Amino acid sequence: MTAQVLPPAQGRFHEDLGIWIRIAPRAGAATCAALFLDRDGVIVEDTGYLSDPSDVALIPGAAEIILAANQAGVPVVVITNQAGIARGYFGWEQALTVQEALDRKLAASGAFLDGFLACPYHREGLPPWYHPEHPARKPRPGMLFAAAQLMHLSLRDSWIVGDKLDDLLAGYNAGLRGALHVLTGHGLAERPSVVAWNPPRFEIRLGNTIAEAAELLNHQNRVHPNHIRNQP
Repeated sequence: MTAQVLPPAQGRFHEDLGIWIRIAPRAGAATCAALFLDRDGVIVEDTGYLSDPSDVALIPGAAEIILAANQAGVPVVVITNQAGIARGYFGWEQALTVQEALDRKLAASGAFLDGFLACPYHREGLPPWYHPEHPARKPRPGMLFAAAQLMHLSLRDSWIVGDKLDDLLAGYNAGLRGALHVLTGHGLAERPSVVAWNPPRFEIRLGNTIAEAAELLNHQNRVHPNHIRNQP
C-alpha cells in the first residue's frame, strides 16, 4: 500500500498498518538513509498529551538540525506514539492541528519534515484504539518499517533520536545503525535504563539535546546527485 501525498499535517490513516501517515512529495526513488525523530520531548517540549497548538514550543536546536538534514538530502521522519488519542483525551483533528503548528514553526526557519507517522493504539486504549501490543507502537518497529517501504529508506544506515528507551528500542528492532538519546523530555529519567542497555550491533550515543544530532548527519549516506526533494 502507498500513502497519499497530501498537504502538511494532513495525510490519512492506514487501517491495515494502524498508522496515520503523511509523506511529503519528493522527486526520484533513490534509497537513502534517514534521520528518525521522536516528536514530544525531542523536537518540541513535552507538555504531557500535547493537544493545544499554542503549547507547541520548539526545543532549542531542533529547527537547525532538521534544516541541516534537509540541506544534506537526508529525509527527516517523525515517528510518534499518540496515547492521548487512545485514552480519549483528544482526537485526530486536535492532533493534526498540533502538527500544523509544528510545521509552521519549522517553516519559519526554512525547515520541513519529510514524513510524519503516528500510532494511536495503546494497551489501555478505548475502542477502537485498544491493542495489547500493536506492531506499530514503539518500542515495536512498525512505523519505521512502514516509512522505509513508503519512502525508499535504508534502515541499516539510519539513525533515531529519542528521549525514551522505547524510542531506541524501536530503532534497534527495525535494524537501524544507532541512536542518540537526549536528556530533554523524559530523557533524564530514562538515561539510567539507556546506559544499562547494551545491545549488539547498535550504536548508542548520549547527548543533551537534539542539537547534538549534527554529528549523525556526517554518517548518513549521501543521496544520489539526481535525487532532489521538493519542499512540502
